[in-house]
Order: sequence, then C-alpha cells, then structure tokens
Amino acid sequence: MHENKDTLRQRTSEYLVNLSLRTLIVSVGFMPYRWRIPALGWITARIVSPLAGYAERVRENLALIMPDLPEREVRSLMRAVPDNAGRNMMEMYSAAEFSNRARHAPVSGPGLPDINQARAEGRPIIFVTGHFGSFNAARVAMVQQGFKMGVFYRPLRNRYFNVHYTKAMGALSQPMFEQGRRGMVQMTKHLRAGGVLAILNDLNVPGGVPLDFLGRPALTSLVTAELALKFDALLVPVWGIRRPNGLDFDIHVEAPIPSGDPIEMTRDFNARLEARVLQHMDQWFWIHRRWKDGTGQAAEKGAARLAAQVWDLE
Repeated sequence: MHENKDTLRQRTSEYLVNLSLRTLIVSVGFMPYRWRIPALGWITARIVSPLAGYAERVRENLALIMPDLPEREVRSLMRAVPDNAGRNMMEMYSAAEFSNRARHAPVSGPGLPDINQARAEGRPIIFVTGHFGSFNAARVAMVQQGFKMGVFYRPLRNRYFNVHYTKAMGALSQPMFEQGRRGMVQMTKHLRAGGVLAILNDLNVPGGVPLDFLGRPALTSLVTAELALKFDALLVPVWGIRRPNGLDFDIHVEAPIPSGDPIEMTRDFNARLEARVLQHMDQWFWIHRRWKDGTGQAAEKGAARLAAQVWDLE
C-alpha cells in the first residue's frame, strides 16, 4: 500500500509539472519566433530556475570547478545558463522556424573534408557533442549538409513530458534511438549500414568510468568511443555555438578523434569540450550534476572497470 501511494504521488507530481511546463511552452509559442525564444529564456532564468533550484546548482558546480570566480560572474552565469536552456527548449518546440534558421548557419572547421570523404565511402560517422550552445542547431545543420542524422537519446524521467518532448525532438531529424537494449540494437544496425549518428557524451552516467573534466573526476561513458571502434566509424566532435544575438549559430566541425584506446579517445573529447566551455561559459549546461558520482562508490566501481578494461555496450 505504501509503495502504491508513493507511485501515485510520483505520477501526480510528474503530471502537474508536465501540465505547468506544457502550458508555458504552448502559451509562449503564440509569440512570433524572434520574441518567443528569448521570452522562454527569460522566464526560465528568472522564474523556473529559482523555483527548480537550477540557479543554485549552477552556483554549486562553479564553486566546485572555479572557486575563485568573482561573485558577479557567478551571478551572471546563474542567469545566462538557464536562459540558454530555455532557448534550447523553445527552439525544439518551434521545429519548422528553428530548422529554417539553423540550416542556414555557417558550417566550418577542419573536420569537413573528413566527414565528406566518409560519406562518399559509405563509412559510418558518429558526431559527438555535449549540452553546449545548441546541439540541435548542429544536428539540423548536418542534415542540411546531406547527412541523415540518427540520434541516440536518454528519455526524460517525467513520463508525461517525455511523450511530447520526444515527438518534438523527432521532428528535427530521424531516426531516433532510445537508450536501452532495443535502442542499442537499432542503433548498431544503423551504424553497421554506414549510418550517421549524433550522441551527447557529457552526462553523469551510471556504469561509466571516472575521467577528468574541468579538473575534477566525472563519471563518463566510454560507449561512444567503443561504438566508433567497433564499427570503424569516424568520431567527430561538432558544436552549435550560439551567436550574441541569441537566435543564430555558428557550426564548428572538429577534426576526427584518432582511433585508439577508448579511454584516451574519451579523454580527447572531454578536453575538446572543456576548451569550448571555457570559451563560452554561459553556453554549457552547468545545471547538470556532472560530477555527482565522480567520487565515491560508483566511481570506485568505474575505476575497477577501468583497470580491468571491461566495457559493456549495453
């Protein structure tokens, strides 16, 4: 009985949160595009963020990584980071207008010849990125470049919000592969056939291994590097960098990460993401609990796997 009450309470909480957020998104969606994107950014930064604890999480993460950062910069990032998150959300729920804008974003970087050659050869490509800038802008831009972009994603915990969130995400490109056994099977078939895939690899991942990120150990998945090695896929970091106007983007395609040990490949990615974060502090999602399990029991288990070099792709 107690378990049923907890389940009902959880479902009710999820339903009310979904109802509130969905109502907010739909209401703001009636605005012209150039107003609705900054509007949801503003609302997220000044209303949603304080209520949900996002601002304090930004402060906590900055205190952990950059304890000497001046207070005024900390306060600025406590507003700017949720603002970028809100813009990302509204852009995804404005698929047509967002895609029309993002597909015209300039694409540059040393990795362009490599990805074009891989496409010509029918070789699979894994675009690896993080919760930085607008990862969806990079995704749309790569579709515009002629790459059929599959996406490997982790479903949201809120089961009600996840339904329309996934639908909105799928409107930007297909196919989509949900994290889990079934999604992994579908994704491996896609790569085996020479497909193109996008993966975000900057979350705290149970079953990962502790690797340095911004000077602190963070539990990190090696699956992206393992997949690239298994299917001889090109592993290419790509970034959608938001311009100062808040609406447009520059897409940067980095040189592929050299094939080798999956640990070193993942460290290479972490280092490249670090460089982008330090260049654009306001564009990375400091909201996430990136270092949550970087130490402690989960990290010790990850370190043991690291020492044993035993990886599980599921």
